[in-house]
Amino acid sequence: MLANIEISSVLGVIFIGLYWFTVVGLVLLILLENRNPLKTIPWVIVLMLVPGIGLFVYYFFGRENRHLRIISRRLHKRFRKQMQIDVKSHNIHEVPTMFHPLAKLLKRSGYSAFFTGSDITVFTNGKDKFDALIKDIAAAKHHIHLQYYIFNDDNIGMAVRQALIDKAAEGVIVRVIYDDVGSWDTKREFFRQMEQAGIEALPYLKVVFPLLAGKVNYRNHRKVVVIDGKIGYIGGMNIADRYVTGNKLGDWRDTHCRITGPGVYGLQGAFLLDLCAINNNIIKGKEYYPAMERHTDLKMQTIVSGPANQWLTLLQAYMFCITNAKKSIYIQTPYFLPTEALNQALSMAALAGIDVRLMIPLHSDTRSAQLATFSYIGKMLESGVKVYLYDNGFMHSKLLIIDDILTCFGSSNFDFRSFEHNFEINAFVYQQDFTIKMKNLFRQDMTKCIETSFPQWRKRALSKRLLESFMRLFAPLL
Repeated sequence: MLANIEISSVLGVIFIGLYWFTVVGLVLLILLENRNPLKTIPWVIVLMLVPGIGLFVYYFFGRENRHLRIISRRLHKRFRKQMQIDVKSHNIHEVPTMFHPLAKLLKRSGYSAFFTGSDITVFTNGKDKFDALIKDIAAAKHHIHLQYYIFNDDNIGMAVRQALIDKAAEGVIVRVIYDDVGSWDTKREFFRQMEQAGIEALPYLKVVFPLLAGKVNYRNHRKVVVIDGKIGYIGGMNIADRYVTGNKLGDWRDTHCRITGPGVYGLQGAFLLDLCAINNNIIKGKEYYPAMERHTDLKMQTIVSGPANQWLTLLQAYMFCITNAKKSIYIQTPYFLPTEALNQALSMAALAGIDVRLMIPLHSDTRSAQLATFSYIGKMLESGVKVYLYDNGFMHSKLLIIDDILTCFGSSNFDFRSFEHNFEINAFVYQQDFTIKMKNLFRQDMTKCIETSFPQWRKRALSKRLLESFMRLFAPLL
């Protein structure tokens, strides 16, 4: 009996020793990766304070895989060359002079082509957007390309799927890409029925154990639709009932846009590049990039960003926009978790007298992210940023407006995950009329907000502020 106890004790010591050896080894590995200290410290804290859970969480979410080649460099180069054959971008010098460097940055770091002549319809609610989308799907003649982070099998999901199935039965080519993690709650049978109807329905970075660890932290957050190469959709809405009927948070306020004209080429290229990453097949042909005339003087670039990019393109673009603003900066985002550089840039702009306005939801669908978000608000207010808490449902819009000339919208939130981990797509529009229209929508939303001030904000309970500050430590991981 005593011998058994001694053996158990020895095994216990060996197990604990090996365990802590693993933990310390991982900590050293994180340090050797030379990450941003703001990202290194939270992982060290997690591993040291909750080593059991920490090991599990780090294995699935913490490893740095930006070097992961979602698509080979050779294939990527071939795709870009083919796209240049299929469609020629317009002269980048048509961009307003002050944004020439930004346009060049987007082209060089994000391979973003520039186009003039598109027309944009803006949707701020799900009903109008999905009514228009289903109508456009019904009118498709050659192909429908549809990509969403979340494609739910609820009422609106069923309606969109049936519209796609009907067109496939008519001989229209239908291709669907959905994120395997974002659409995790959707039954696989939902997509199998698409496939049985002749639709090519593919998951992006399919998560299958034990390959889970390398992919679960890098998700495709893009929302793109292209119909016949002539009509495109881009924005923040997924396919889910809450965008139409709301949920316990109330109505969902979002921004989604319908694009016609040459700007659709950028959306088509983004979809076909993701499709190529899945099946290594380069889709080409003029039927996917049909000739289109310029209908307006609206100028736009569509940028794709993500862990497969060499540069943090979206983060660089936002930094350029904010640091070069002359009069105003308007931001709408459901999650405000800025990098330290962006945090300082916004404070600096406000201190310099630029009209900086930030709109975030008063109530969020993610408690941890909201706590971390609120930890940034005090300094924003103290520096002169005007902060508006949206109180008419849930603010899910992703919008950046600079002065009266530049508007950026798309799938990207103002947080670490969108800037560094997710595959995102945003449109940069250089036009005064469109930008003033978007600023007016922002001001309409302000009437549904509670504006707070620094004296009010610092009066909040100490326990609440401490909890928010604690969650801020993990902002890079949320």
